[in-house]
Amino acid sequence: MLPALIADLRGGEAAVVPAALLGNATRGADPAALAAWLAAQPTDRPLVAALDALAYGGLVQSRTSPLSAEQALARLAPIREWAARTGQPVYAFVTLPREPDATDRARNLAVARALVGWAREGVFRELHVTWDDALPGNPAPQEGAALAADAPANVRVYPGADEVLSMLVARARAPQPATVRIEYSDPEKAKAAVRYEGIPLTQSAVNHAEASGYTVATGAADLTLYVYNGGDPRRAALRVSALLRAGAVAVADVNQVNLGNVRLWSDLSTLRQNANLRALAAWGTPGNNLGTALAHAKVALPAAGVAADPVRQDALLAREYANDVIYSAELRAALRRAVPETALNTPQAQDKLLSLARDYFPLRLGGSYTLEDARLPWGRSFEWDFDLQPR
Repeated sequence: MLPALIADLRGGEAAVVPAALLGNATRGADPAALAAWLAAQPTDRPLVAALDALAYGGLVQSRTSPLSAEQALARLAPIREWAARTGQPVYAFVTLPREPDATDRARNLAVARALVGWAREGVFRELHVTWDDALPGNPAPQEGAALAADAPANVRVYPGADEVLSMLVARARAPQPATVRIEYSDPEKAKAAVRYEGIPLTQSAVNHAEASGYTVATGAADLTLYVYNGGDPRRAALRVSALLRAGAVAVADVNQVNLGNVRLWSDLSTLRQNANLRALAAWGTPGNNLGTALAHAKVALPAAGVAADPVRQDALLAREYANDVIYSAELRAALRRAVPETALNTPQAQDKLLSLARDYFPLRLGGSYTLEDARLPWGRSFEWDFDLQPR
């Protein structure tokens, strides 16, 4: 959903694989159906692809798939054929699986190495090889370093997962050069390694900025990415307000995993600054939030006389606020108090979610939005799906 909404900010409608063709936590995508869908798509635009979906059935399935490397690469042949047939650029990524879930790391690494070879041949305009949940003991950082050692310039290797598709959309939809200056609420703390990536927050921010198509600057820039990583949230809100008077700002709230800071966002709302941001993110890991905020902002920045549609931009900010702040910071906890996690995959839990959610709406940014529906697509509290409508 988010990558498609980012892609559509400047107008038009991205062609998106129907949800019914994609997998979930227990069922993988059908590679034949995905290949057929791709063959029927317009050939006058770039392709952005999550290769794990076609090769294995999805990110979850990539960890335990019984396929051999040769079988996985055979499933990816339609991507190679599409690039040759259309001449359009392909932006794609593949992940190195997390531990201890992976059952055949050698296979996943062999597939990634072969795809680096495809990138060298020109199949991909950009190939990103990423890894998720780099907790202690995960060999993915070492595997990634080995791949990066002789990778061509169109291959990037770094920690990441759920945010990468949005970043590739930014590469495809907004290829123009842009600069970003990164500011932290706690600069000293930003030098420490962050959970799930095993690298300093400062390095993660640079990784995600460069992978989204920015050049990182220390002075004046097209965008300031304000990273809230701790400290006084009121002071942070005032600083964001001051930065907005000087130029474009996006905010990534990374102080806690999967949990936005209620006070920060409440103060920004009081200052009436939420609607003035180019992007906001607080929904996931530090990398998730950095990547999606940077990607959204990249497409939202005006370039070559093209600007984001203001109605779509406001609607996307409202959706981010509803998901990243209302749900992640408040509504999820209320739902967990009301319904046991083991009972969330029931009609009663869905009804309770909608009942609880209505207390937080209408939501006001530039415009006002009402909540039309809410559901738990995977029957768990980690994420929800919802429909916002302008009033």
